[in-house]
Amino acid sequence: MHCIPPQLAREIWPQVREKLYAAVRRTDLSHTVDIARDVLHGDGVLWLACDGQEIEAAAVTLLTRTDRHLVCLITALGGSNMESWLPLLSEVEDWARSEGAALVRVMGRPGWVRVLKNYHVSNVVLERAL
Repeated sequence: MHCIPPQLAREIWPQVREKLYAAVRRTDLSHTVDIARDVLHGDGVLWLACDGQEIEAAAVTLLTRTDRHLVCLITALGGSNMESWLPLLSEVEDWARSEGAALVRVMGRPGWVRVLKNYHVSNVVLERAL
């Protein structure tokens, strides 16, 4: 995946937002407005996986500090042809390490457990509809 500079991210945003919004809407773990704000204001980092001129996937990361660690949180990740770009997540991990992050955290659908072999489940989200 390629890290997109903030000024270029604003230009590319219209081409990738629907990929990201679809992922956000499917999980309901965040809000599309927050994802857009993070990218457009430069707080979040936009990542792209491309095959030639075609954007296959987009991701947004946000560095956040917990009481114990600096964490690189993948706040949105959406696209197609996952088998071609999933190995590229190592580039996000390398960047996070260079920024001083102790870990990369993904919150998403349960299926991520199956495909992200080097990750482990550390917490659980419980819900009850009202």
